Amino acid sequence: MIVTESSSDYRATIEALVEAIEQRGLTVFARVDHAGGARAAGLELADEELFVFGNPKAGTLLMQSDPRIGVELPLKLLVWSEGERTLVGYRDPRELAKTYDVASRTAILEQMAGLLGELAAEAAGATD
Repeated sequence: MIVTESSSDYRATIEALVEAIEQRGLTVFARVDHAGGARAAGLELADEELFVFGNPKAGTLLMQSDPRIGVELPLKLLVWSEGERTLVGYRDPRELAKTYDVASRTAILEQMAGLLGELAAEAAGATD
């Protein structure tokens, strides 16, 4: 997992991530509030939210090469609190080429990796 520490608190990091995703015209398919789910079950969990988003055009091309990769899509970013720290993390999509038959689509995996890196950096306040 690639992890970036945010220079902001949890709420500001979430807001920056949502803004960065929306500015790129990406579709947010789901937001999973893990901490909220834990609280609803009577359990404790530090703030943690998973964002599921993407562009169907890119993912579809990957699934045309190997339908099994659909279990990995759309893209995901996790924001969580660890003590006073707020972290943003994701799995490097280039690693998917080791598991799925998508060698002819490495450019798409590279683009996805670049996008996730940019979004994580913007959410974390690590850009100029």
